[in-house]
Amino acid sequence: MPDVTEIEALKASLRGARAAADALAAVAESVEHTGPHADVADGDLDDLQRLTLANAVAAQALRGLVESMLKRRGKLAAEAAVEVGSAGIDE
Repeated sequence: MPDVTEIEALKASLRGARAAADALAAVAESVEHTGPHADVADGDLDDLQRLTLANAVAAQALRGLVESMLKRRGKLAAEAAVEVGSAGIDE
C-alpha cells in the first residue's frame, strides 16, 4: 500500500522544483536578450544568485526523496546512492 505522506511529499517536492525552474526561466529570458557587448544587469545577477541556489536546493530535495523511495522498494542499492552534498564526486 502506498504511503500517503510519501506521495504528498513527492508532489510538494515536484511543485517546488518546477516553481524554482520557472522562476529561473524568467530571468534567463532577460539574460538571453542582453547584447553580446552589454553587461548583465545587476538585478539579473542578484536574481540569478538567489534563484540558482533555490533551484539547486529544490532539485536536491527531490532527488533525495526519489532515492529514498527507490531504496525502500529495493530498487536502489544503498552503496550506489550518492551521498548528500558530495555531488557524486569522490575525493
